[in-house]
Amino acid sequence: MPAGAVQVTSWSCESMDDVDPQALGVTYWFDAALSGDPYPVNVRFSGRRLTGPDTPGRADEFEVVHTLNDVLPGSGRVAVTARVPGLAPGEWEVTATPVVRHAPADSPAPPNLPPGPLPRGTTVGRTTFKPVADVRAPGVRIGAWPALVALGWLFALALQGVLAADRDLPVARLLLVSVLASLIGLVGAKVYYLLTHREEKAGLLRAGMSVQGFVVGAVGSVVLGSWWAGIPVGPMLDVTAPGLLVGMTIGRLGCLLGGCCVGRPTASRWGIWSSDRRVGVRRIPVQLLESSLAGLIAAATLAAVVLADPGVDGLLFVAGVAAYTFGRQVLFPLRGLPRQTKHGRRLTLAVAGLVLLAALSVLVSV
Repeated sequence: MPAGAVQVTSWSCESMDDVDPQALGVTYWFDAALSGDPYPVNVRFSGRRLTGPDTPGRADEFEVVHTLNDVLPGSGRVAVTARVPGLAPGEWEVTATPVVRHAPADSPAPPNLPPGPLPRGTTVGRTTFKPVADVRAPGVRIGAWPALVALGWLFALALQGVLAADRDLPVARLLLVSVLASLIGLVGAKVYYLLTHREEKAGLLRAGMSVQGFVVGAVGSVVLGSWWAGIPVGPMLDVTAPGLLVGMTIGRLGCLLGGCCVGRPTASRWGIWSSDRRVGVRRIPVQLLESSLAGLIAAATLAAVVLADPGVDGLLFVAGVAAYTFGRQVLFPLRGLPRQTKHGRRLTLAVAGLVLLAALSVLVSV
């Protein structure tokens, strides 16, 4: 958190100072009102270049306005980050000025106005390599998401190998199938994200990922791979379930630090300050809740694999995935992103709940 109201994105890598494309990341900080109704805040970012090489066709000045539609009173310190591409590289003087936009006279319901004056600030900073500026913001740690997802994947493979050895399954072939299935699952995660976020114009490599797509792609590949490698499919799925859920437990921590899958802003003392890479504010820690959910189900499936004989191979996997899917859908309304389908959540809740009840009933009876 800076001493003033304005902060320019920085990155300690001098070798990338003049590498194209360049952009300027600017963050404006203010305190939300203590009480009242949600209100909008408009911030005008303007800047002029002080020093740097001559770059024909690049802008030496800019002015953009960013709007937060619903600032929640009581949510504490707020940070809004703007990215300005197409600028000439170098050192810039940047000013952030709050502006009030009055509604038209014939507007039926004019918006609330900020309850008090907001600070104006000026600072100096350098442009940054654009791919870094696009993801860097207060509260966001570059590399946290891939690092923790990779760590979760390694833990999942290790646990799967230990359980496979305990069940006298061919560990080497099983791990090979799992690695190949994970690679296919990554493609599935990308494709699923693109299909459910069609408004985003991003290619396969730049697009985000969806855990649903990963599970569908990886599990389907595990089933086919097990059949091809001569490994019993049911027992392999059972020893895979705890590791898969442990991987999700660790990976969701990367979501919190990486600025994705964020929760809704909140004034509750139980909120955690985090960012969606544009707005940093106190939020419902939905990533931690989902991580805890996955961890609890992982512990339950692990205990069942180690201590119990399920009677029906593969049923522990079905029960674990159904329980996680059900809990995930319960947590979805706490997220800060709108749902993409009108009835998809209810349908998924119903199907996952029925599958979970059926799986548990069979496990108990057997």
